[in-house]
Amino acid sequence: MTRKSHTAHYPDAQPALPPRTRGVIGLFEENCTVCMLCARECPDWCIYIDSHKETVPPAAPGGRERSRNVLDRFAIDFSLCMYCGICIEVCPFDALFWSPEFEYAETDIRELTHERDKLREWMWTVPAPPALDPKAEEPKEVAAARKAAEKLAAEQPPAEGGDV
Repeated sequence: MTRKSHTAHYPDAQPALPPRTRGVIGLFEENCTVCMLCARECPDWCIYIDSHKETVPPAAPGGRERSRNVLDRFAIDFSLCMYCGICIEVCPFDALFWSPEFEYAETDIRELTHERDKLREWMWTVPAPPALDPKAEEPKEVAAARKAAEKLAAEQPPAEGGDV
């Protein structure tokens, strides 16, 4: 109350947002396996997913054919979404991320259902995750991969040919 108020003229001056701002949800389509967990866990039922099954040929001769889900439609109705982030938390394959994009207003409420093309565009605005704590323990996956690589390198004989 002792300071003079400051009005930011929004369209002309962009606001300084925190780095991990929750704006909209971006879709990394390559990671989506159409498991439907995000749609089932959404309390507002604002995620719409359609898919079909495709048969994949065997990877090796004599193997059997596999079937996999292929994403046909992934849409989020932001007029219903309450931005709780449950869909992002339950995604086991890291296909959904928070984007700081917030300028997606529409004049008609029916246009707030954004399809996967628009969700994919917002994926490019997702900031990189914060760096790991340098004193933190190495992740188990990285440690196992490093040990396997070291073991493989120790088992291989040294290259012949001498010094160059």
